[in-house]
Amino acid sequence: MNRQWIYATRPDGPVGVDNFEYRETAIPEPGDGQALARLCYLSFEPAMRTWLEDFITYMPPAPLGQPMVGPGVFQVVASNTPALNEGDLVSGMMSWQDYEVVDGNVRVVPPGTPIPVMLGPMGGTGLTAYIGLLDIGRPQPGETVLTSGAAGATGSVAAQIARIKGCRSVGIAGGADKCRWLLEEARLDAAIDYKNEDVDAQLAEACPDGVDVYFDNVGGDMLETVMGHMNQGGRVAVCGAISTYNQGLRRPGPSNMFEIIEKRLTLQGFVMFDHLDRVPAASADLAQWVTDGEIAFQTDIQEGFDNIPTTFLRLFSGANHGKQLLKVRDPE
Repeated sequence: MNRQWIYATRPDGPVGVDNFEYRETAIPEPGDGQALARLCYLSFEPAMRTWLEDFITYMPPAPLGQPMVGPGVFQVVASNTPALNEGDLVSGMMSWQDYEVVDGNVRVVPPGTPIPVMLGPMGGTGLTAYIGLLDIGRPQPGETVLTSGAAGATGSVAAQIARIKGCRSVGIAGGADKCRWLLEEARLDAAIDYKNEDVDAQLAEACPDGVDVYFDNVGGDMLETVMGHMNQGGRVAVCGAISTYNQGLRRPGPSNMFEIIEKRLTLQGFVMFDHLDRVPAASADLAQWVTDGEIAFQTDIQEGFDNIPTTFLRLFSGANHGKQLLKVRDPE
């Protein structure tokens, strides 16, 4: 039996459990050049909320009536391709279902690499942080780098890369526990609790010389506030806008857009899929930094196939601490 979570209805406002439907089908059969893989772990990203809309972003809209798509790690249980062996762990864009038919183009998890590491700092989130900060933000030693969503999977890696590259690294996160982790484990220079502190006032204190690079995961009012603290020639790497994902209609941009002209700012959006040529170098650096203890990371692992939709929703309430994963089973 192949259990599935189907994308059933498009959300009108915040996404909810009712937008997904449980279904059982027969286990699919792999064809020539394909393999059958069994679900072990799923990974959840805030940007998946945008895939639920009925318009094309950098991903086509998730199709109604089909298993919801998302990153995951599956284990090969039968193979009709020499590129994959039974027992291999593969990662990539998969589906919310027990069994997936894959081809030889999926990414094979290096032997000995823990799955949370592969889906976290060495996965899409880590690669996104690396490319966004270094290629789009272009920080220089001694500059001040600010990261919103800094305790999240992507933001935490970006903020630590800024520290590794010799910058003053400041993070914005929600709650005292997350800010404490940023200071003690991620070793940032300062952390701002947006839930309990005045962000505008705290930015003036934490970034007395202004902000040179802003790694933006939040958008909305946070982006507007930060733009008031950017230095001339500052760069904004626009990674996400989680504050607006559940609002339905897209909200207007910041009211202080003249700051872009006055300060000669650069705001650039990016998607990791456009920079796949950078993956080998980025993967090597990230693996080395993780091995050396330069990148700390948190994983929030929920369990059970039945809990897939509710685990996805944790991203939008801030319940997760670090990378949000769900384990269905350990690899055999």
